[in-house]
Amino acid sequence: MSTIQAGNAATITPSHCLRLLPTLYKLRRSFFLKGPVGVGKSSIVAQFCTANKLEMRDVRLSQMDPTDIKGFPSPDAAKNLMRWLPPDFLPTDKKSKGVLFLDELTSAPTAVQASAYQLMLDRKVGSYILPPGWSVGAAGNREIDRSIVNRQPAALANRMIHLNIDASLECWVPWAMANGITPTTVAYLRFEEKNLHNFDPQSAEAAFPTPRSWVFADEVMREGLPPVDAIPLLRGAVGPAATNYWAFAQMMAELPTRDEIAMDPEHAPIPEKPDARLATATMLSMAAKDVSAFKTFLTYMQRMNQEMQVIFMRDMLAKGTDVPVKTTPEFTKWAVANSDVML
Repeated sequence: MSTIQAGNAATITPSHCLRLLPTLYKLRRSFFLKGPVGVGKSSIVAQFCTANKLEMRDVRLSQMDPTDIKGFPSPDAAKNLMRWLPPDFLPTDKKSKGVLFLDELTSAPTAVQASAYQLMLDRKVGSYILPPGWSVGAAGNREIDRSIVNRQPAALANRMIHLNIDASLECWVPWAMANGITPTTVAYLRFEEKNLHNFDPQSAEAAFPTPRSWVFADEVMREGLPPVDAIPLLRGAVGPAATNYWAFAQMMAELPTRDEIAMDPEHAPIPEKPDARLATATMLSMAAKDVSAFKTFLTYMQRMNQEMQVIFMRDMLAKGTDVPVKTTPEFTKWAVANSDVML
């Protein structure tokens, strides 16, 4: 059986992928998301389904046998023939809508991948037909990611549209702000962007930084544990990056608090070091939950350099209608004064 490596598609960011999925769903074309471990491939599909009120059925092909997709044979004595009972993960309600997501596709044995041929292209398996409101998607890791990866049969690869996904801080920050990630973690990764996803296939380290493992680290940091307990747990989540992350968190704890800044934005102390200023800008943008707070914190931020102001303002604009900063005269005045900066 001939195989190919489906790795020649253009690499895109997670947010770009989210923009493309509605088109693929509309066309009912099967797609394959390929990317490094922990980049959030399944999360992208879940976000798309949630935003569009679609059901998502997550099927792990690596845990299946070739016969699991086609179903179980059952004799029909009355008609003297054999029928196939479809598995329960295949949708049967003709009025339902969703995405049948075949995760870990490339971790499945080649024979299991081959069992999905007809489903991917013809939207059916034997006598089973996928309801019209459903689309088929899949995801898998790359060959270089020290994961269990089997090459795709060429006949299967040619039945899907391939999208290569890579980590992007620009995309991750809005997600993190909307999903309760602490300002400490967001600010640290802005300062050391390389550690958003930092995997060395030659390293013996079992733990390494990914968008997924930073969620684990953030959960640990929120527990307020002493260093003797926190650092081993952080190291177990993000590997060697834990050392700098912990040091950054201690530095951030010494900065002026948002309450101190809110009480006196014109005189509250301004951090001297660039990393401390970045941490403060991130902390304030995440703390500004309404227009009043935005105005107060903008007064403080305007005492910093333009780069820090832009970071603060981009974060605020990302909140959209939740905090409509564009409607304020303060934003208009700032935008005119900083017209040389593209937001």
